[in-house]
Amino acid sequence: MKFKNHEGIKENMMYNAAEERYNSMIYNKTGNSGLKLPAVSLGLWHNFGDTANMENMVAMCETAFDAGITHFDLANNYGPKDGAAEENFGRILKKSLGRYRDEMIISTKAGYYMWPGPYGDHGSRKYLIASLDQSLQRMGLDYVDIFYHHRPDPDTPLEETCGALDSIVRSGKALYVGISNYNKEQTEAAQKLFKKMGTPFIINQSRYNIFDRSIEKNGLKEYAAKNGVGIITFCPLAQGLLTGRYLNGIPEDSRVKTDGRFLKDSDINERNIERVRALNAIAEKRGQTLAQMALAWILRDGDITSVLIGASKPSQIQENIDAIKNTTFTDEERKLIDCI
Repeated sequence: MKFKNHEGIKENMMYNAAEERYNSMIYNKTGNSGLKLPAVSLGLWHNFGDTANMENMVAMCETAFDAGITHFDLANNYGPKDGAAEENFGRILKKSLGRYRDEMIISTKAGYYMWPGPYGDHGSRKYLIASLDQSLQRMGLDYVDIFYHHRPDPDTPLEETCGALDSIVRSGKALYVGISNYNKEQTEAAQKLFKKMGTPFIINQSRYNIFDRSIEKNGLKEYAAKNGVGIITFCPLAQGLLTGRYLNGIPEDSRVKTDGRFLKDSDINERNIERVRALNAIAEKRGQTLAQMALAWILRDGDITSVLIGASKPSQIQENIDAIKNTTFTDEERKLIDCI
C-alpha cells in the first residue's frame, strides 16, 4: 500500500513490486556468463549519501525495480560521506526491497581511499577483503552479486589483486567479479589470470558517452566484445552535459552550482553548448529527449551490456528507461553524431 506525501514522493507502508516489472525491460547476457543484466542499471554514485532524503531514495529504488531495473551499483566510497550510499541502501533493503533479494543484482567495489594507514586503499589482498567485509556489513548482506576492483593499482602485483578477487568468490562473499577503469591491455592481462584460476570474471565498468570515446580508441570495446567480457558504462550523460539542462545557461540547482567536483563551470562553454544543441536537434527528430538519445547511442550496437544511470528523482529514472524503446540509428544519424 502506498500514498504520496506533499512533495508527491511515494511513501511506503508495505511495498509490493509491480507485477509487470519484467514486461518491457531488455536483459543482456554479461559476456560469456549466464548472468543477464538490465540494459539500464541504477548507479548510487550520486544522491544516495548522508545529505540525501531517505524517502526520495526509497522512491527512486522502488521506481527502478518496478520498471525492471534489477541491478543496483554501489562502491565503498560512494557518499558523501564514504560508505553512506551502502548504509542507506542497506536501510532501503530492510525497509522495502530486501524481500526481493533473489531478483536483484547488487554490486559494489573497492579501490579508492577508505581509511587511514597503508591498508585502506588501492588493490592489495588485505584491503580488498577487508573492504568487502565492511561493505557487506553496511548493506546487511551475506554476499554481493558482483564485486569489482575499482581502479588499477600499479604498486600491487596484478596476480595479488586477481587472486584476492578469486578468493572472495570462493569464500561465497561474491558470485562474480569485475574490474573498473582498466584499459584494454590491463583487461587482457587480468582476464588471462582469471582464466588460469577459473574465476567467474564477467565485466569491466568503464566511462563511455558520446563525448568520451576512450574505450573505442584504446581498443577495449572491441576486445571485450570479441573475448566474452561484458561492459557496463558510467557517466553516459557526461555528468548532465548530455541533457537539456544546459541548453540555455546553468540552472541554479544544477550540479555545477551545488557540487563542482565532477561537472565544472568550464565544461559549460560555448563550443560544448553548440554541440549539445546540435545533438538535441537530432534527438528531437528521433522523438527522444537528448538524454534518451545519449543512452540509446551507447546501446546501439549490442557491445555494451548495460548503461548505468543516476537520478535525483523517480521521474528521471522512467524517462531514462524509455531510451530502450529506440536504440536503432540510421547511418546518417551516426555520421552526424560522430561529426558533432
